[in-house]
Amino acid sequence: MHTQAEVAASGLPLTLRIVQIVGFTFLAYLVIGMQLAVLPPFVHDDLGFGAVLAGLVISTQYVATLLSRGFAGRTSDTAGPKRAAVIGMAACGGSGLLMIGAALLHDLPGASLGLLLLARLALGMGESCVATGCIMWGIGRVGSAHTAKVISWNGIATYGALAVGAPLGVLLTSAFGFVVIGIASVALMLLSLLLAWRRPAVRVEAGERLPLRHVFGRVAPYGMGLALGSIGFGVIATFITLFYASQGWVGAAPTLSLFGLCFVGVRLVFGWTIAHFGGYRVALVSLLVECLGLLVLASANHVGMAMLGAALSGIGFSLIFPSLGVVAVDRVSVSNRGSALAAYSVFIDVALGITGPLGGWIASGGRYAPMFVVAALMSLAAAVLTGGLYMTYGNTMRG
Repeated sequence: MHTQAEVAASGLPLTLRIVQIVGFTFLAYLVIGMQLAVLPPFVHDDLGFGAVLAGLVISTQYVATLLSRGFAGRTSDTAGPKRAAVIGMAACGGSGLLMIGAALLHDLPGASLGLLLLARLALGMGESCVATGCIMWGIGRVGSAHTAKVISWNGIATYGALAVGAPLGVLLTSAFGFVVIGIASVALMLLSLLLAWRRPAVRVEAGERLPLRHVFGRVAPYGMGLALGSIGFGVIATFITLFYASQGWVGAAPTLSLFGLCFVGVRLVFGWTIAHFGGYRVALVSLLVECLGLLVLASANHVGMAMLGAALSGIGFSLIFPSLGVVAVDRVSVSNRGSALAAYSVFIDVALGITGPLGGWIASGGRYAPMFVVAALMSLAAAVLTGGLYMTYGNTMRG
């Protein structure tokens, strides 16, 4: 990676240097968001398959993301984060090409479905490579002292792109048909590759490459905190609409929007607190705020109270990933930090993957309050874990 002197010599403002790199994350997740909104109805209505196969098409991406995290991290460490990000962009573009083929073969449902599954596998691999590569590329450009800022801006790019991509995908499909999603995906990734080619790479750090299992072991305690703290986000994103319907309320979509606005707002306004107060302290406060928000949501007896709970949950969840991520990557040498970030990210993949069935089982009787209480207890457990890690490592590490 660049030395501090090289970073300072770039002459560009810090935030602009970060945005120049995480902009690639935005473009990749714009592709993900566009596809996410239109794939289930295409599989169910156009191809004539059931809800199970429609869900399988969506979940295939997450499986591929999980399985390719190790490759993304190791590529970032050994070949450079720009290389990892470029591989991810190419994979996302390949997903678009496969989707074009699936759209053209809609009269052959089996063949079309097979191409869609391959497209989702390519997109999942692309997601992991772009996410890990861009974070490490950004850190390389501005220096490790700004790790939290890079991770925070990358998260803003991720969730902002998903928020824009979903309605954009629906709009494009309504106007031009499903095939345009594949065309738009290819076009966006070609633009991304062209812009990435013009951005300077950062030096690959020399040093011992730890086996992935050793890296995983070092970040696992922080990953567990992340996983426990992500359950709340998972249940809100998955079940808030059903919760509102069970209460006879309207306004689930605005509640989700409020959650997102609080999430992004906190990252923009309070992202600096991680560098100032340290990752452990910010994570601890964040987890407790999230726990409070989930308890408010569980006890809500009107829409206003539910929106307050969702807002507090969004405020709390916002800085969990970057605050624990900063101290997690500090557990390994600089030459292994791409692998550490990838291993750390695995935990949120797993947590969000199990949230659906776990939450559905808890709320199987149509009562959603216990599900939010369980999520709150998970956040509290993460806070206890974080406190223990701080007492163990806080005096020997930054944050």
